[in-house]
Amino acid sequence: MEEPIRLHRSVPRNDARPKACGREVYAADRYPRQALLAGALRCGIPAGRIRAIDIRQASAIPGVFRILTAADVPGSNRQGIVHKDMPVLCGDVVRYCGDPVALVLAESSEALEQALSRIHLDIEPLPAVCSLEQALAEGAPLVHDDRPGNLLAHALIQKGDAAAAFPSCDIIVEGVFSTPVQDHAFLETECGIARVEEDGGLLMEVSTQSPFRDRFEIAHALGLDFQKIRIVSPALGGGFGGKDGATVQCLLALAALHADGRWVRMHWSREEHFVAGYKRHACRMHYRLAAKADGTLVALDARLWYDTGAYAHLGAEVMELGMEHASGPYRIPNTRIEGWCVHTHQPVAGAMRAFGVCQAAFGIESAMDMLAERLKMDPLTLRIHNALCKGDENGAGVRLETSTGIRSCLERIQDHPLWRQRNEWKTAAPRFHRRGVGIAAVWNAAGYGGGVRDAAIAKIELLPDGTFLVHNAVSDMGQGNSCAFFQIAGHILNQDPARIQVRHPDTRSAYPSGSSSAGRTTYTYGRALVEACERMKARLINRAGLFLFLQNDDGLELEPGRVFHKPSGRDISLQALAGMMQPEERVILSETVAPTCNNVPATATGFFIGFPHVIFAYGAHLVRIDIDETTGELTVVDYLAVTDGGRVLNPAMFTQQVQGGVAQGLGYALMEDVVVRDGRMLTQDFTTYLIPGSLDVPDIVSIAVEDHPEETGPFGMKGIGEVAMNGPLPAVANAVFDACGIRIQQGPITAERIWNAMP
Repeated sequence: MEEPIRLHRSVPRNDARPKACGREVYAADRYPRQALLAGALRCGIPAGRIRAIDIRQASAIPGVFRILTAADVPGSNRQGIVHKDMPVLCGDVVRYCGDPVALVLAESSEALEQALSRIHLDIEPLPAVCSLEQALAEGAPLVHDDRPGNLLAHALIQKGDAAAAFPSCDIIVEGVFSTPVQDHAFLETECGIARVEEDGGLLMEVSTQSPFRDRFEIAHALGLDFQKIRIVSPALGGGFGGKDGATVQCLLALAALHADGRWVRMHWSREEHFVAGYKRHACRMHYRLAAKADGTLVALDARLWYDTGAYAHLGAEVMELGMEHASGPYRIPNTRIEGWCVHTHQPVAGAMRAFGVCQAAFGIESAMDMLAERLKMDPLTLRIHNALCKGDENGAGVRLETSTGIRSCLERIQDHPLWRQRNEWKTAAPRFHRRGVGIAAVWNAAGYGGGVRDAAIAKIELLPDGTFLVHNAVSDMGQGNSCAFFQIAGHILNQDPARIQVRHPDTRSAYPSGSSSAGRTTYTYGRALVEACERMKARLINRAGLFLFLQNDDGLELEPGRVFHKPSGRDISLQALAGMMQPEERVILSETVAPTCNNVPATATGFFIGFPHVIFAYGAHLVRIDIDETTGELTVVDYLAVTDGGRVLNPAMFTQQVQGGVAQGLGYALMEDVVVRDGRMLTQDFTTYLIPGSLDVPDIVSIAVEDHPEETGPFGMKGIGEVAMNGPLPAVANAVFDACGIRIQQGPITAERIWNAMP
């Protein structure tokens, strides 16, 4: 018999074997017999008015089952998480090159491709705004007639009096920074299957981060009863935010409504994903940062413009979270942070790992190094001097009452050989090479923030065979939350691995628990699961005492497969116990709501939802780089990431999350850039969109700081899936300055940009 599962150990992932052996079934693996294939025709231009769609020739192709247009869409024909502004199928105007105008159902991929190429689309091109500058220009064409100035949102954070504080400061630095559009580049592109059941309900298996919200999206867009929609979310082949919101869901549901009860399958190609999938927001920032001569920060003025593309999606929320983090993890008594979320005729921007924060991190961390250089101060010392501590107010005016470990992270960097030996390493650079060391201090909120109920309902069941089933309600997109829940349940119930199962989300058997996003998954659902498991343990011990005819429950212990009475040596198996309990007795539900700010400061205006946050993860990053003077080629030699994520439930998974975030961040820093020119997608696949390979990523050293357990989190943990993404771009930029004396203020930091900036 295996040992019981324990927390705070590197337990192998419960899904590792089926994934490694190819037994795990993803949505992309589902090929129902006689399924119809569905595909969308994209408009291909940034802006236009539809004059006609002629489907007659395409409909005559053998194997074409049906072709649908906007006239076939029941309901509102609008989807969107917060703002319902995105058509399922466009019928009048198109606003970006990926807008769908027709949906084809076919018996084969050949018939589908032929039909898509034979639909005659007559569109009158309209003037387009394809950049922030164009969209904000006076008299610019409007992407949406009801959004003047092409503004989706405009907000302001003010604490103290920044304008009055600047004149009294000893040092002021100023800079303009910009970040690129990034693609999620997950392995499994958007996909799913759907059909209408005999009872009239809709069944869908789809690669999604939010199965419960998908029901409402589909119901609203197509005029259906959400209670008759069942969503199953199998294992995801990656998400990173790109599957948070409707991708194929409404199109699939529409196709299923016209498929006469047959399964319909939709799977975007990589090319279609680049055109129609969500992206990270491009951002332009203007920073002014001021300090006293001793390095004490005094004032910040930051302005941030986020390009949200053609539709709202989560654009305003991305901007708001970026603004909340724009001051960095520092004490700054006077701040003025203004944000604009701007519509353009570009692809739709939405959620992506670090959700607006990694853009702001580039601005503030570059400004911190600029300040250190002007002060002639060690940049690490400057950061430690100003680092937030528990009880401080952050730049948004929120008093930090939860675990705050940024200072500890920075001190670990200070003590590490990669920092202490930096000068010797730099002077040993070979001929025609320059070496640099850069650092960054980062933070990232967890959860939805104020104004949104961040809740989860955990469900655990004792099965008739005496094993336990956790009904996971939040999708596992590869980050390993199902393993965390496996460990939590096994630890509390004292069971070995064979006795704990975790089921993927199914809206028929699990309960609404929010999306797999915002660094909230293990924290929020885990809180509910802890309580559910504790109650299950107490119930089983109580029932065992009754069935063993004991006077009380003293001396009863839950062990693998049984409840044991130590004083008498008697026991009862969990299988026998399950057989003597009613089915409803064998199920425990527990709901939890994440904490919110008790004293919301009156510092923010223009925010819709999501302000403020109270739980933050922190990190300090160090990078060593080598630059070839003759070509500008940059090589990342070493990377160190120190992270405060509270208590670590699984050290191996913690390290993997940090390393994955850093690797993705290095792609963002060095090479990733979705190129759209005049509203047309030029980056179509991985031949033109570069992501880091194994030779591009160094050994990433991860150190966990566990000195600051989060009292509100399950066993002291907090989410760390996003914070690691924020460090690489500013750390690399600061290392380039350290090596060459040039300040790169636009990402990605390519060899061409470095070489052109060389003196």
